[in-house]
Amino acid sequence: MKIWNALSPDREKVKELARKYSLSTMSAMLLEEKNFPDDKSIEQFLSDKPVFEDPMLIKDMDKAVRTVRAAVLNNEKICVYGDYDADGVTSTTLMYSFLKSRGADVTYYIPARDTEGYGLNNNAVDYLHSQGIELIVTVDNGISAFEQVERANSHGMKVVITDHHAPPQILPNACAVVDPHRKDDTSTFKHFAGVGLAFKFAVAYDGENADITALLDEYSDLAAVGTVGDVVSLTGENRVLVKEGLQRINRGGRLGLNMLKEVSGLNKGKIRSGNVAFSICPRINAGGRLGLSHKSVRLLLSDDPKEAEDIAGELNVDNMERQRIEKEILEAVEKVLLNDDKVRFRKILVISGEGWHQGVIGIVAARIKDRYGKPVIIITYDGDKAKGSGRSIEGFRMCDGVEYCKDLLTIFGGHPMAAGMSLPTANIDAFRDRLNEYADKVTNTFYPTVELACRLIPSKVTVRMVESLSQLEPYGAGNPTPIFGMYGVNIIRITPLSEGKHTKLTFESEQSYFDALYFGMPSDKLLFAVGDKVNIAVSAGINEYNSVKSISYIIKDICFSQSDNEALLKSSTMFDSLMCGKKPDTEMKRELLPGRDECAVVYKYLKKNKGFRYSAEALHNRIAEPTMSFGKLCVIINAFRELGLIEASSNYSMLDITLVDRPQKVDILSAPIIKRLV
Repeated sequence: MKIWNALSPDREKVKELARKYSLSTMSAMLLEEKNFPDDKSIEQFLSDKPVFEDPMLIKDMDKAVRTVRAAVLNNEKICVYGDYDADGVTSTTLMYSFLKSRGADVTYYIPARDTEGYGLNNNAVDYLHSQGIELIVTVDNGISAFEQVERANSHGMKVVITDHHAPPQILPNACAVVDPHRKDDTSTFKHFAGVGLAFKFAVAYDGENADITALLDEYSDLAAVGTVGDVVSLTGENRVLVKEGLQRINRGGRLGLNMLKEVSGLNKGKIRSGNVAFSICPRINAGGRLGLSHKSVRLLLSDDPKEAEDIAGELNVDNMERQRIEKEILEAVEKVLLNDDKVRFRKILVISGEGWHQGVIGIVAARIKDRYGKPVIIITYDGDKAKGSGRSIEGFRMCDGVEYCKDLLTIFGGHPMAAGMSLPTANIDAFRDRLNEYADKVTNTFYPTVELACRLIPSKVTVRMVESLSQLEPYGAGNPTPIFGMYGVNIIRITPLSEGKHTKLTFESEQSYFDALYFGMPSDKLLFAVGDKVNIAVSAGINEYNSVKSISYIIKDICFSQSDNEALLKSSTMFDSLMCGKKPDTEMKRELLPGRDECAVVYKYLKKNKGFRYSAEALHNRIAEPTMSFGKLCVIINAFRELGLIEASSNYSMLDITLVDRPQKVDILSAPIIKRLV
């Protein structure tokens, strides 16, 4: 259940953009909605010409280049110190490959996620010193490594930091700290991933003689994968890197990526940013999540077909194992939410469990966030130590909420939409309470949203219209894949896919028929039935089979056609507050307190249908009682359960209601939940 925000393009501006830049009406409309400030910005966005700002404008880039050049000249041992995610792996591969090609005595190091964690650590610094390393060059990490840099300095080692994360007020005492987010940085574009910054270093290292075309040909594929994988803005120079990189990936230049395409089933057809995000990056990440990121670097460096094939196969198996672990934790999380109202009905869902794999909890947090439309933190604990990973929605700055709880945490960090933390196991409950206290303090409501580019009539969508969307590729953060609204379509068939993991829905609209895929939606958890009239939010693409092209739709959200989502969300939030113990005020009573007649309507419906097994939203839609808010329905169901009139359980918003025979009548107003509202 989300709020749909539909944009309203200026039709005259759309016509002008279409004429001026030879765009389809659809592409011109999407471009107009981006609100570019001037023609130059539009031309840069649409341009295929790679244009990069002078890398020396980035603060300390000159120092970094001088330090590394001197180390190469003096044949000093250099270590590229990376990270275990797709950005860290590609950053490491790029920097290592580049320095080696320039004659450096260089190696690389990826910390183990489960035993070392993110970034430089003291044990790693000591180990590298014992191996004779004289210069550490960090990629995608290091901006907060005060203690570790001092430790390296004490060993007589030098450190150059290249990082894209937000810097603290005081920087580490390194030879150079290259980070565009420094307050004293004068460069224009700030939104690089770690791999983009590594590419900028390569350009700076080669200086005035840098052959940008050759560097792009050699490294843009790595830059594209890391940039897409780190979900940074695909605007400015990032857009150039990803455009160029996708072209190289499609040409098939790098053996390791070719093998990943093969095991991902992407060896046919054109690779787009979405394929990178959802097929290639998860397999690169899988090794790191399960503790073996060095495999991913070896794959991307390999020029041995047998070795590359073997490692790609291992990463594919790792990814399947990651999916198995993810499913296992998801089921455990859903069980907690089913059985613990004190967790389930909070504004911020903080769910903990013993022994959950810390490399997967961030993915699980994202899944639960999408399912429940609330910010989520998943915490795993082992003994007295716990680690958490959170994902948020628009309207709640996760990093600020976590910082509000800093006295309960040992380590924390993040940004508005995600955060990570470590804490004593004993503090988990207090952390949940404090975080929700903060949420209540800073805002009353924050609802999940879907931004629609426009409304589409299914029968009028053509292959040519959808193909024209490629004019604005690559899509990603900062240039999101357009989402379209289709209203009042009827579900006529529901087909499970991939052993029920995904669902295909067939719709009818004005005597035209079309299919849409609902990825990640198990068919047995779909909250809709054949015959329901719904609105769907979809992305659109093209399938080609035997030279015949057809339109493919992917569902991003779905709701009943007559639903007022904002009213439902407001009512649901009030009900959650009641379940969390909030004392009812006049507004809450008006929204949630049902009358006897409304209770009777619900009971009669359940009796007539011998129970119910769909979502609460579906029950609300089917009953369609004008005076009954969604919150009232939730109160009625809980009252029936408290009085023993029904047995009801819910999982992932799915209600399973069975009527119980009662020899005596009961007074609905005697239910504890009703008494709290009276």
